[in-house]
Amino acid sequence: MINAAIFDLDGTLLDRDESVKKFVSHQYDRLLKFLDHIPKERFIRKFIELDCRGYVWKDKVYQQLVHEFNIKVIPWQELLEDYISEFKYNCVPFPNLIPMLGELKDTGLQLGIITNGMGQFQLDNIRSLWIEKYFDTILVSEWEGIKKPNPQIFMKAVAQLNVQPNQCIFVGDHPDNDIKAARNVGMTGIWKKDSQWDNVDADYIIDDLSELPLIIKKINLE
Repeated sequence: MINAAIFDLDGTLLDRDESVKKFVSHQYDRLLKFLDHIPKERFIRKFIELDCRGYVWKDKVYQQLVHEFNIKVIPWQELLEDYISEFKYNCVPFPNLIPMLGELKDTGLQLGIITNGMGQFQLDNIRSLWIEKYFDTILVSEWEGIKKPNPQIFMKAVAQLNVQPNQCIFVGDHPDNDIKAARNVGMTGIWKKDSQWDNVDADYIIDDLSELPLIIKKINLE
């Protein structure tokens, strides 16, 4: 019986690829007087390349951008501060996010988030999606001192939701940090398709968040 649904954030609930494109475009426009010697599309493309889909923290990204583009009138620290303060205004949800969460809550499920990243930054992004109210627990790796795929962070979420691992689904986009790690502790792993990977070993695979309520109903009828 599934009594809880736990989610990754970036690439699962938050369309991070689209959010990054939106943010970098706006950052370039805001700081144009410092960046106008760089073609906008080149700046955006380089940021996305260096960012590695969020796996490189932005201090390294901005230091490299300043070096490669010979940015002299604004230090990388100010670009980083702008990222930290402004990214939350550019968050793009995946389709059907709020209707899906509402439907799950209406069925009485406990809901949680486990996300790697910086604490306040990730919480700001969750709030910008207007979804914080749906969740019974939110674990961010910086604040917890552990991160996925460490099983301890999954077990902490389970304890806070007062359920057993086999009563949980975990929905994520990363084959190892999300799906394999969740299945290793006994959860049902649901992979939200990401074009970066193929042939992911998961219990279920979805293209759209709207598919989740039916999957949970199916599991609970078995």
